[in-house]
Amino acid sequence: MTLGELDWIKQLLVCPRCRSALAEKPGALNCSAPACLYHAAMTFPMAGPWPVLVDFERSVVDREEVVAAADRSRADGPKPAGLVHRLPAPLRRLWKPPNRVAARNVDLLLRSLLGPAPRLLVVGGATVGNGVSAAYHDPRIQVIGFDIVGSPVTQFIADAHQIPLPTGSVDAVLAQAVLEHVLDPTLVVAEIHRVLKDGGFIYAETPFLQQVHAGAHDFTRYTASGHRYLFRRFEELAAGPVAGPGTQLLWSVDHMVRGLTRSALAGRAVRGLMFWLRTLDRLVPPSYAADDASAFYFLGRKSDREMSAQEIIDYYRGAQVPA
Repeated sequence: MTLGELDWIKQLLVCPRCRSALAEKPGALNCSAPACLYHAAMTFPMAGPWPVLVDFERSVVDREEVVAAADRSRADGPKPAGLVHRLPAPLRRLWKPPNRVAARNVDLLLRSLLGPAPRLLVVGGATVGNGVSAAYHDPRIQVIGFDIVGSPVTQFIADAHQIPLPTGSVDAVLAQAVLEHVLDPTLVVAEIHRVLKDGGFIYAETPFLQQVHAGAHDFTRYTASGHRYLFRRFEELAAGPVAGPGTQLLWSVDHMVRGLTRSALAGRAVRGLMFWLRTLDRLVPPSYAADDASAFYFLGRKSDREMSAQEIIDYYRGAQVPA
């Protein structure tokens, strides 16, 4: 695939370093600005069908590894379904229940997007997240997806710290289970704010009490208040736990067994047997869940006003309010 074949998105893509227009050359792209490092001295390679729009001088993303990973993916073909995906549907739902919180909020997000072809940018969109598939099935929505790896549901590879899109170019952003995997979440959220149109929407889900996942690429956790302050330049439309203390306890039991047995399989087996712990989430009052949730969500609208430090102190909704 060449940039010319990406007709519906090619007019949007810009240099991640200076945000100038891109020019196509055989097997690569370069920046059209003569003063930019990526005009002549360096280029943006193609990794299989995906343009790699990363400022490698300012990123932990490795140029050679990204291209090599795409080559391996094409050579190996589609990966076989994992054990969980081979289970009957009722058992799959017990192991990984549908994310109804995400489904509800994405439905609200889609209904809030006006016009004939609103653009939804999916940050870290190498896979379709749990509960967000409606965004991909709505024929009215123009989905733009990117990640640091290519996939069938992404159009380009990029680092979220420098999103290669113009200012004010998308109507909404989806960032599900992404911000824990970036080195500077504040910078990434600032980039999200920049690429959104005035009044544009953000939906994000981020862990609070979860074990390390994705190995060396897992950096950050947020309380409810910390998550709200991360999005301090957005008006809150809805926010709260994605999953509560019961789910958090289930994850902890899984990983405790892994540690005791040195076996991820043993942890998963115990997790499957104790799936019922999730149901305890329904019994915990919201104020207690806010102090002990597995993850939080935020649905907001881009604002010109920034939340103050005093306001974030007053924002706390947990059970530890002084009498």
